[in-house]
Amino acid sequence: MEQHNTFSSDGNGCGRGIFNKISTILELIKFSHTIFSLPFVIMSMFLAAWGIPSLRQFIIIVIAVTFARSCAMAFNRLIDTEFDKHNERTAYRVERQKSIGRPFLWLFAIGCAAGFIIASGMLNKLSLMFAPVALVVLFGYSYTKRFTNASHFVLGMALGLAPIGAWVGIRGEFGAPSFVLGIAVLLWTAGFDIIYACQDINHDKTMGLFSIPKRFGAEKALKISFVLHSLMVALLFALIACTDLRFFYFSGVCGVAGLLVYEHSLVKPNDLSRVNVAFFTVNALISIGLMGMAIIDIFVLR
Repeated sequence: MEQHNTFSSDGNGCGRGIFNKISTILELIKFSHTIFSLPFVIMSMFLAAWGIPSLRQFIIIVIAVTFARSCAMAFNRLIDTEFDKHNERTAYRVERQKSIGRPFLWLFAIGCAAGFIIASGMLNKLSLMFAPVALVVLFGYSYTKRFTNASHFVLGMALGLAPIGAWVGIRGEFGAPSFVLGIAVLLWTAGFDIIYACQDINHDKTMGLFSIPKRFGAEKALKISFVLHSLMVALLFALIACTDLRFFYFSGVCGVAGLLVYEHSLVKPNDLSRVNVAFFTVNALISIGLMGMAIIDIFVLR
């Protein structure tokens, strides 16, 4: 009887330990930031179905996107450890890794990658074929700051593939609207990543890393970011030409334009104290708001 109680206690302790590790990993990979890309994925699904996608497709695609982002972020934390520990802003990531254990984090990354491929295969053949390509981009991004200033655009590509993949998951084929939306997401992501990278100019110089802010300085980098966001808005308007979206979506894009102007007003070359507000709060409003207006438009026009 005593042996049974001891075993039960150990089992509970093991369970709590795994739960704590998973909880720490989700914090480490900023799981909450999934909110940036997921609304565009949902928007793409509704556009592809021109209405409500099947519950099965919806759930599988959301799971696939969540797995994809999680494996990419875990992989990034693993291979960037040597850089993160020398950056005051990111040093906490190394401490989190120590509490988790790198083998467990590797297991998590591999498991999420496998989950992404399995989920993609449950949708259709083209989704399964598309999945390894997406993983190459997701994993490849983590190496780009070592040799190119274009790393921001590779990150944008990683997020931009999500709405394209969602369209494929619904229809089993590629579609022009998903590419327009995907490129818009690419430009949006590259733009806000440039803003975020302005915080790390000195660190990038010290570590020999590449970025647009390091190459051109914060002032020019912020101007480049604004141009990218302007092009993003232009593409969002262009989406009207290849879909049946109309008034509500148009209003949503106007709202996105206003929020982007506000985002850029928050950040100055000599004052980056409000970067987190610009990065998280405003961008979350952009993605969720545009998704909502597009879905309203779809149902009004059906």
